[in-house]
Amino acid sequence: MDGDLAMIFVFVIVMVMLVTPFAAIIHRRSAMHEERKLELIARAEEARNGNGGAAYRKLEERVRVLERIATDGNHALAAQIEKLRDLQAIDDQTADRETAQ
Repeated sequence: MDGDLAMIFVFVIVMVMLVTPFAAIIHRRSAMHEERKLELIARAEEARNGNGGAAYRKLEERVRVLERIATDGNHALAAQIEKLRDLQAIDDQTADRETAQ
């Protein structure tokens, strides 16, 4: 019986030695993934609230308009495209004024 017990003990030790490195690798990758996810969330919040807040809101509004155009029927499509062109013209004019100052 002592030989069987020794074989079981050796088997358990070998299995632990094989599983432990894989568990460490998986843990390290999941920690890196979580860290990257938190960094991206922080950057998104900074963009919304900080330096590029106005630019972020403007871009978000444009995406919403484009989504509405893509999902709406074609009856109002031309009017919405013209509205986007008008917004682009306004943005170009304000950008020219800001660079002139």
